[in-house]
Amino acid sequence: MLRAAVLGSPIAHSLSPVLHNAGYEALNLKEWDYTKHEVTDLSAFLAEVGEEYCGFSVTMPLKFDALAYADIVSERAELIGSANTLVRTPEGWRADNTDTEGVLGALDELLGSSQPSSALLVGSGGTARPVLWGLAQRGVKDVTVLNRSDRLAELRPLAEALGLTLHAATFEDDLAGLARAADLLVSTVPSAALEGYLTQLAKAPVFDVIYDPWPTPLTVYAAADGYPTVGGHIMLANQAYSQFEQFTGHTAPRAEMLAALNKALKLP
Repeated sequence: MLRAAVLGSPIAHSLSPVLHNAGYEALNLKEWDYTKHEVTDLSAFLAEVGEEYCGFSVTMPLKFDALAYADIVSERAELIGSANTLVRTPEGWRADNTDTEGVLGALDELLGSSQPSSALLVGSGGTARPVLWGLAQRGVKDVTVLNRSDRLAELRPLAEALGLTLHAATFEDDLAGLARAADLLVSTVPSAALEGYLTQLAKAPVFDVIYDPWPTPLTVYAAADGYPTVGGHIMLANQAYSQFEQFTGHTAPRAEMLAALNKALKLP
């Protein structure tokens, strides 16, 4: 039996097993199995794990530990500063960050062939970093970061490496004006953090990284005003496709994996 798993804490809510096991079933990979493990000490877990484990999806709070533990680090994981993927290789564990592909997949669905140049990014935590990567891949040059405190100094080295210009904004600013001026809005914060600001912010196409429950209040308001929206379930699926391929060496059956995720989330 060949195994993979998702590691983190808390982990009970994770839908990664739904995605990966649906992929195994679609490709008739009967020798593969994907599970989840509650892990807070990554080094101790990996020191004891059996050789049958070929790779791990890594969620919080272990993404920084995964990068530090790895023997080999992909360029994008090093750039982002964290890893969500560990793959066993003959040279040791290889760290990657496929959250970048998750963001890009969601942006592609939201934007289609349009060419954005500016974005309004809500939040500056860990998810903001792969979002900046994805925005840069889509050609965005200017990003306004809306946050309750100014944390641009933490993001500037990454932004400079990606060719992005960052601008600071707070919730005391003209939010409707900022949203209207942007080609898209990306929210990386819990829905509760936006209560009282929804009508102001829902003035642009929206990518909300939250997916459960879906739709989020922000996307409901944006859709009501005629703007396209996309949710974090598309990001979750797209980051899993690359993991699946790195773990198994097989092309991910994307349609079947996404269908299984949508079913689990009770989405159409």
